[in-house]
Amino acid sequence: MHIRPATPADAAAISALIMSVSPAFTVRPDGEGAEEFFATISPGAIAGYLASPDYAYRVAEEDGALAGVVAIRGGTHLFHLFVSPAFQRRGLSRRLWETALKAAMQAGDPAELTVNSSLYAIPVYEHFGFRPTGPREEKHGVAWVPMKLVLRPPGA
Repeated sequence: MHIRPATPADAAAISALIMSVSPAFTVRPDGEGAEEFFATISPGAIAGYLASPDYAYRVAEEDGALAGVVAIRGGTHLFHLFVSPAFQRRGLSRRLWETALKAAMQAGDPAELTVNSSLYAIPVYEHFGFRPTGPREEKHGVAWVPMKLVLRPPGA
């Protein structure tokens, strides 16, 4: 497994990967009602994120196949963390998370990181040290729980 910075050429594959796992975070498994959200993960939208200095994307590949993706927005928000179903349950989400965390620490040493976790992924993020900061939320056909990871105590 090779993890590397994403490039604009990865936009379509990243979009396809996120779409492939969307039933895990859309309110309806068929995605009905999530059209506005889906526009934010289109290949064009992903290309825009990749071109922005506010986003740091990494991809994991195995034998030329996109296995997973992770992105940090603004150095403090875990924006994307998705693993292809064919590569799940192998520790790849942890490897991607650790890669993103290391990059965030090197870029700005944030005091905390946030994530909007799908209901399905809450145990994974709790395992990484995140804790819920509010109740389940829903917008544009997507449901999540806001979570935060404190990296150092306030004032430290």
